[in-house]
Amino acid sequence: MTVTPVITSTEDAAVILRSGGIVGLPTETVYGLAAVATDHTAVARVFGAKGRPNDHPLIVHVDSIEMASRFGLMNDTARRLAGDHWPGPLTLLLERTPLAGDDITGGRDTVAVRMPRHPMALSVITLCGEGLVAPSANKFGHVSPTTAAHVLHDLDGLIDAVLDGGPCSVGVESTIVDCTETLQILRPGAITAADVERSTGRTVDTTRGPSRAPGMLASHYAPDARVHLVASDEEARRLMAELSAVGRTAVVIGVGLDITEYAATLYEMMRRADDAGASDIVAVDPPGTGLEAAVSDRLRKAAADTGR
Repeated sequence: MTVTPVITSTEDAAVILRSGGIVGLPTETVYGLAAVATDHTAVARVFGAKGRPNDHPLIVHVDSIEMASRFGLMNDTARRLAGDHWPGPLTLLLERTPLAGDDITGGRDTVAVRMPRHPMALSVITLCGEGLVAPSANKFGHVSPTTAAHVLHDLDGLIDAVLDGGPCSVGVESTIVDCTETLQILRPGAITAADVERSTGRTVDTTRGPSRAPGMLASHYAPDARVHLVASDEEARRLMAELSAVGRTAVVIGVGLDITEYAATLYEMMRRADDAGASDIVAVDPPGTGLEAAVSDRLRKAAADTGR
């Protein structure tokens, strides 16, 4: 029996948030754990429910460029990207304004902002009239949630409600682009480097610097099962047979899927493997620079937990 109510009304979700509550919020990428970004007590509850370190920055979710500019300085590069890709799975790292507190920036001089595409998320933000922080609605470091049921699995009894908006359509977290100086992708997602370059007319810096944004740990998105990465469907089948021969209970993911379906179901498949008690997950690591790069990034971070 669940303790946290599942709701379907955006108005009810907004009432809870405006009253200082925290709510599981559907977006097109993953479900977020939402709180009003300027409500320091509510933001602290988000960190506590997730078990998230307090120095990890959060993404502020907004319903317009105007709302984004309250929290960060929208320079020309940021405005070009927002104009082409908002609402959508793109987060912009900006120089912060005084409204962006240390609790949501991790004490950094930058803030991350995004305008989600999911209509229920946008409705809630507009009804609140304020930006919402919304890190993934799961325990810190674990597999991200893409359904309301996933949120309840991790956070039942710790949050005030889950707004059920159905399964997430994209299925992996947003692309994060640093717009402050060098144009750099800090986290790959559905918006690709080629998309960013087309929008800005600038070359994306592909070098990796120090962590400046959410989701940048080497180990993240980790299921309980041991994750093995393989390069092809054939290699996946071979490893599955080897694991079975020594008594391991393995599940394979990614075989026979196009990249859009792979991304949309990645976390669901990981969670199903854990629910089934699988000891191992054999995952096809897709080559490529588009959405493939985002799926590969999540797989490698899931596998890094035990050096797999």
